[in-house]
Amino acid sequence: MVEDAINRAPTSIDLPEFGGRSGLTIGGAGGVHIGTGGAAVQVLRTGTGDFQDSTLQDLFNLMQILDACDNIHYGVRPVIARDLADAFELDINTAFACMKATKKPIGVSFSHPSHLETVVDMFDMALGGEGMFRANPFCMAVIVHVVPPLRYAADGCDVLNACVRSGMIPQICSAGQAGATSPVTLAGALAQGLAESFAGLMAVDLISPGYPCIYALMPFISDLRTGAMSGGGGEAAIASAAAAQILRHVGLPSTVSAGMTDAKVADAQAGYEKGYTVALAAHAGADMINLSVGMLGSIMVASPEALVIDDDMCGAILRSVRGVELSDDALDVEMIKRVVTGEGHYLGEDSTVQRMKTEYVYPRLADRRAVQDWIDAGRLTIWDRAEERVSEILANAEPSHLARTAEDRIRQAMPIRLPEQSH
Repeated sequence: MVEDAINRAPTSIDLPEFGGRSGLTIGGAGGVHIGTGGAAVQVLRTGTGDFQDSTLQDLFNLMQILDACDNIHYGVRPVIARDLADAFELDINTAFACMKATKKPIGVSFSHPSHLETVVDMFDMALGGEGMFRANPFCMAVIVHVVPPLRYAADGCDVLNACVRSGMIPQICSAGQAGATSPVTLAGALAQGLAESFAGLMAVDLISPGYPCIYALMPFISDLRTGAMSGGGGEAAIASAAAAQILRHVGLPSTVSAGMTDAKVADAQAGYEKGYTVALAAHAGADMINLSVGMLGSIMVASPEALVIDDDMCGAILRSVRGVELSDDALDVEMIKRVVTGEGHYLGEDSTVQRMKTEYVYPRLADRRAVQDWIDAGRLTIWDRAEERVSEILANAEPSHLARTAEDRIRQAMPIRLPEQSH
């Protein structure tokens, strides 16, 4: 029965940008996609270094920054708007803020099935009429369909049912914590997580056979000295990489987690924990990597500066995933002969100029200058440059993909709390 459901399930899914623009292909040969995610409850404030409760404005700002990051492909809601106490208003405003801030594919969660239906109505209004979202499903529903170990989550399954019937693409999540809600061994945690993913597959197949779904297999790790979740260790890195390989072997579109550093600020610990966890997941062939950028403090804190620093990091990681590319003109023996017998360098060759922006990736924030040049320029750290980059993005952000008339209709019909001129 499970094998039949796997055979019916799509091996790849098209996830469009807002308005039906070309988006992402998740699964198959679609490549690796980097995104945000999580439910952080605090933000690290620019300038002061204080940790404060996250707000709807913080969510909007983070999603605007995401829109300007070349190496971040989609935006799952990274923070909870803790200034909204009502669950309905929280779900509606979260979806609105994400949609308004970026044209990239987004993902949000829902506390009740009826909230999902209202959000779909809002998306229809944004796109121009009834049924438009079903034709252009730019937003995923991120759904926790199980309560590990091996129990269905009734509320999550209700939301999943509403999601499938509305035409939204679900990203269903198994996130057992090894040693606590899943077996302590990585093999056991992965086996249980795969079973829980298959349980979600069966639920989707029961509602609508062959319906597109993205499977988030996220074997979280505990620090068994304290019981706290630890996202930055080597165990987390290899568990996520293995999860990606398992889902690729089965042939289901995959999401894994990485970049969940335990560091509280963007320091050396954050850099090395994010670097190897995201790189391993990417090289293992993950279709999507959630929680991979902008997060600190074991995914309890989000930071705009960390987001743009991580965008730089992901550019290098994605280049490494491309590998050494061979083509008919990649090895030009005649050119080599000409240079060796001539000027002795390749700087003036046409291919050097032509390929300098395709063969190589140039970081926006990482500093490659000589030491003295860096000193003369003011000794700015990557955090200093990230603060400047965040300020630049927010000062110039003018999202225009949501039509003014559509936004006005939404604001008249629904309790939207984001200010109209929000920057």
